[in-house]
This record gives sequence, structure tokens and C-alpha cells, in this order.
Amino acid sequence: MTAKPRLKMADIARMAGVSTSTVSRALAGNTLIPQPLRERIVALALAEGYVVNQQARGLRLQRTQTINVVIPLGHDADQMISDPFFLEMVGRLADEITLRGYEVLLTKVLAPTQGWLDRIIQLNRSDGLLIIGQSNQHQALNAVADAYGPLVVWGGDLPDRRYCTVGVDNVAGARLAVEHLIGLGRRRIAFLGLPEAPEVGLRRQGYLGALEAGGIAVDPALTVPAHFSGEPELEGIQYLLSAGVSLDAVFAASDVIALGAIRALAEAGLRVPEDVSVVGFDDVTVARYSWPPLTTIRQDLGRGAREMVNLLFARINGQATDSVFMAPELVVRQT
Repeated sequence: MTAKPRLKMADIARMAGVSTSTVSRALAGNTLIPQPLRERIVALALAEGYVVNQQARGLRLQRTQTINVVIPLGHDADQMISDPFFLEMVGRLADEITLRGYEVLLTKVLAPTQGWLDRIIQLNRSDGLLIIGQSNQHQALNAVADAYGPLVVWGGDLPDRRYCTVGVDNVAGARLAVEHLIGLGRRRIAFLGLPEAPEVGLRRQGYLGALEAGGIAVDPALTVPAHFSGEPELEGIQYLLSAGVSLDAVFAASDVIALGAIRALAEAGLRVPEDVSVVGFDDVTVARYSWPPLTTIRQDLGRGAREMVNLLFARINGQATDSVFMAPELVVRQT
């Protein structure tokens, strides 16, 4: 049996009715090629089983054909990549990266030390970096932003930020959550999260603004630290209950924290939402399958991943890019 000849880039170009250079740019994610045409060429290449010769391409372009997805955890070293938010975001980024014929390198950085980001860059194991979360490393990100172009960060919009960022409007999202709780007649609304993380700090800012706009006095006792994963997310509610702090609602800085709060409230004999209403943030997949299904603020992670990868490839190709901050959406379920 005669083996089927291996397709060449020229074959894909002929099928698509474009030049070979257009196919090359499209498969590299070059944003000079209009997105509909780029997606059509990528889909055609996949359907025809065309495989990029990564070794030859890398030598020709002096590239590694790899993108490094980096997760810094300076604010919460116990948070795991199995956290539902990380799982969903890493998966979506990997899908977008591999569509462009690139490989994915995943790096988790615990307790980042000075120069950690410079060391990753100097190792030259990838053509660009996608950072999931600013953690407490905002200054480290700023320090490399001017000299290292192929860097895109998922995070919040901080005033002195110099690096390209994709994220949601965290302040507006928190306002939506708290305004919803106030609309339900709730007045003793607790905030659970670690404000050391910039996105959480912005969510607390929105929480405080919504309380003030609603004519509700801020009670510092209702703001309690809570970790993103593991048993510690129960600590915030348990602390409030053991201290005798009255509350009728919880706004949690993430869905994982919110689900932990629901569990802790149930263990204390309190009903959700009859006794205490709960709103999370993220809208990860597990939120819709919890019981009761979680009311939350939705970040469009699918769009966020596409924006991050598109911006990164534009920057790899030497183009200037603007940051993108998406509008949040309140998803009302049963908590």
C-alpha cells in the first residue's frame, strides 16, 4: 500500500486560495491576517491533517515554537493548579496555543524570589509568556515589561500597570454582586478574600463602593481573609460565626471561596439562601452544578484566553497592543 504523501504548506495554500506566506502567517497566529481568514486556514490545516515541521520552522525563525503559561503564587502558596479557575483557564489557553501549532510549557512559581521572572526569560525556553494572575508580583511584572515584549498577563487594571493585561472589570463585577444582594434586602454583607492579590483588592473596592452607594455603613468586622483553595476557605465564615458577627449575605472573591462558605454555613445549621445569601466570582463550570447552584459574577474565560493568545502572538510579531478589560455579567442562580 502506497503511503499518502505528506501535505506541504503550498498544498494548504492552494486549497485555501491564498499564498504560502499567508498560510505561514496564519498558522503562526499573525494578526496581520484577518481573524476570519486565519481561523479558516487553521481549520483547513487541521481537517487535512497538515502538521507543521516544528524543528525546521523553529530553526528558520529562531523560535522555540513554545509558549510558557506561568502561574505565580506569591499571595497564596497553597493554591493548587487543580483549582477550578486555573484548570479552566489553562485548558482554554492550551486550546488556543495548540491551534497555532505551538506547544505549551506550564510553570508554577511558589513564593517567587527577586528576579524570578528574569530567570524564566533568560532560560529562553519559550517564545512568549502568558502569566495567569498578578499575585503579589505587580512590580516584578512592571520591571520586565519595558524590555521584554512577548508578555501578556491575566489580571486587574492597576493604575501604574505597564504590561499588557487581559481581564474583567473587577470593580464593576463586585458592584453588580453587592447591588444584587442589597436588592434582595441584605444589609450585613460579608466580604471573603485575600486583598493582597490585585484582582481581589479591586473586588473589595467595588464591594465597599456598592455599600456606600446603598447607604450601608461599612463594618470592618465583615471583611475576612479567605484562601482560594483547600480547607482554609472555610475559615472566614467559621471565624465570623464563632466571633458572633451577624451576617445575612456573603460576597466571595471566587467561586471556590463561595462554595466553601456555603458548606460552612450548612455545617452551622444556616440555610442558603433563606438565612444567608451567597454570591461568588468567576463562574467556573462547577458553580452551575453545585447545590444550590451558585449565583456568581461571570468572567468570560473563553474570550479571555483568545484575547491573551491573540495579543501575545501580535507582540511576538513586534506589534504594539492595548490591554483588554471585559465587562462582567451577573449570573443569578439559587444562592
